[in-house]
Amino acid sequence: MEQNILQSIRESIAVKEKLAEQKADDIAVAVEMLISSLRNGGRIHFAGNGGSAADAQHLAAELSGRFRFNRPPLNAEALHCNTSYLTAAANDFGFVEAYARLLKGTAQRGDVLVAISTSGNSENILCAARAARAMGVQVIALTGETGGKLKEYADLLINVPSHSTPRIQECHILVGHILCELVERELFEEN
Repeated sequence: MEQNILQSIRESIAVKEKLAEQKADDIAVAVEMLISSLRNGGRIHFAGNGGSAADAQHLAAELSGRFRFNRPPLNAEALHCNTSYLTAAANDFGFVEAYARLLKGTAQRGDVLVAISTSGNSENILCAARAARAMGVQVIALTGETGGKLKEYADLLINVPSHSTPRIQECHILVGHILCELVERELFEEN
């Protein structure tokens, strides 16, 4: 069992080292996109399914609440958090349309959608990204190695260099925490 534990930890480290080598510049661009949107009165929308929905909600909370220090809240929300809306829209229009429909009602030009999908092929995330692009909302895609179909709709693709869902998800939350930390640091002075 200890060997399995060590192997998982070493695999995670190896993917994170590749991520650092290949994607640090893209992560910096994502930070600038988020800062620009927020400084101009925009909102950050997060979307994902399953574990990626949990990451979306986690990251939205870090921005709208606080990350490292107390400061004013930032305009950020995960699209799945209103369960009454989500279940009604999924029932009436289909789950594939639910996130896109909410974006059409809440997003505006200059906002950013952080679309999280390990495969890059989740239909509802693709639909949301298409809707976002049509509205002038920039799309940052967090995916696995190939980027899937989502790369076609992304203004910025941060594709984790792995095909392993657990390793990809570990890197997504790492990237998300880096985004939150640097946005917070840039927009507010720590006391």
